Amino acid sequence: MVHDPENLYEVDSEVPDLTGSVLLHHFDGFMDAGAAGRLLAEHLLATHEHRVIARFDVDDLIDYRSRRPLMTYATDHWEDYATPQLVVHLLHDTAGTPFLLMTGPEPDRQWERFVLAVRSLVERWGVRLTVGFHGVPMGVPHTRPLSVIGHATRTELVAEYQPFFNRVQVPGNIAGLLEMRLGEAGQDAMGFAAQVPHYLAQSNYPTAAVTLLDAVSRASGLSLTADPLLTAAQRTDAEIHRQVAESEEVAQVVEALERQYDAFIQTVGTDIPSADELGAEFERFLAEQQRPPDHL
Repeated sequence: MVHDPENLYEVDSEVPDLTGSVLLHHFDGFMDAGAAGRLLAEHLLATHEHRVIARFDVDDLIDYRSRRPLMTYATDHWEDYATPQLVVHLLHDTAGTPFLLMTGPEPDRQWERFVLAVRSLVERWGVRLTVGFHGVPMGVPHTRPLSVIGHATRTELVAEYQPFFNRVQVPGNIAGLLEMRLGEAGQDAMGFAAQVPHYLAQSNYPTAAVTLLDAVSRASGLSLTADPLLTAAQRTDAEIHRQVAESEEVAQVVEALERQYDAFIQTVGTDIPSADELGAEFERFLAEQQRPPDHL
């Protein structure tokens, strides 16, 4: 029995012409080191006017016993229930250009049907580009510029980004499947993964969100507000430097990462290496990393 993917969502009755718009997306539940993707999504919603124009039926997509929503108990009764929401927001950038942001929990089931549902919205609204973003933990120091891994349905979309791995298998995720299926359907889609220092992977790291914001802005052509994300990044960086200065153990780990990072950059920076050469060198670099400290 085939279930119509369009039955998975409801669309607002008043949606303007979105032909040529960009759809950004971030799902909770998959890897997001430094909460980079979540911080960027929250920043966009906090700094740009928005409204929900499509809602997905989470009852069909979410396993509540796997990720139990919070409920509030007050004295002698249940007062509140945090209903999961998987929605598409309509926003406008600083130039007034409309764009879309899809946020919410990563579906636990019906992945292919959900992807078909998103694809139907992409075609319905005339979306020209779909972009996902999140953070990944890497053996890099916070004292060096953060890098971004870019991937896309067409090589031309990420021509400015050097590949770090030739071939690697990772756990499946809805953002990756969505990008792949859109590409198979002839739609442009891409994604960015900010490389977050592994010892900061469990913390909120706004600097990684700023890095993602820059990548998304360049790829989409959108004019996106950077403040107050920049302010939060500066404040967090200052606190990290303070903690490192107060801990000899952490300082030694960071110094070791700096030496290895600089050696890696010097090795690959003289000539542009092939994808195989760069992937092999970076895999060797990661293999030499020390275990992360228990704090920071």
